[in-house]
Amino acid sequence: MRKLANKLISSTKGEKYEVDKSIPTSYLMGTLFSKFNQLVRGFFTRIHFEKKHKGKRVFVGRHVVIKSKKKIRCGYGVTFGDYCYIDATCKKGIEIGSNVSFGRNCIIQGYGVLSEIGEGLIVEDGVGIACNAFIAIRGEVRIGKNTIIGPSVKIHSENHVFSDKNVPIKSQGTTRKGVSIGEDCWIGSNVTILDGVNIGDHAIVAAGAVVTSDVPAYCIVGGVPAKQIKTR
Repeated sequence: MRKLANKLISSTKGEKYEVDKSIPTSYLMGTLFSKFNQLVRGFFTRIHFEKKHKGKRVFVGRHVVIKSKKKIRCGYGVTFGDYCYIDATCKKGIEIGSNVSFGRNCIIQGYGVLSEIGEGLIVEDGVGIACNAFIAIRGEVRIGKNTIIGPSVKIHSENHVFSDKNVPIKSQGTTRKGVSIGEDCWIGSNVTILDGVNIGDHAIVAAGAVVTSDVPAYCIVGGVPAKQIKTR
């Protein structure tokens, strides 16, 4: 059973993978059965694959909602965990690389109001987005290769204009600069990233931080608002 699991996972990921030897066989069987069910759901979901990945696998958990499927482009080995809500109703759609995972209860929101839909989302190969993440793609959001997004991370790519005290804030419009996160970054749990932020390659954002300004490559930041702690 363990050899079969190693073979199947390695085939899906396109690289060698070995299951921890301490995992009980019964648990492993249950996990494989669950992945098989996700694969079946993925087959019927009919997400569009790039031509070079035609016929490859996508895994879809229970009670997943995916809207505007025609505006989603996928690589292979993509997983949408249980109760994910993915709305690709935005101008450029959603591009997802290979071996990308969205944890349970992730929300990807393409628009806030129908009068002004968002720009788009690009998630490159090998990105892992943990449970309960929320990504609002009003401005364009880009997440680089092999980046780790922790549980309950929130990314907001829009700001409200509030300069006129005599007009309700909701009627003053918005600004959208977008958010960019580089390759091989680690975004800790409960981090909030605000519009206009660019996070450089290989940077780390400590858990609970609120990121309001750019983070240089290889920097470690934390706090509210986030400030540099040290460099890697």
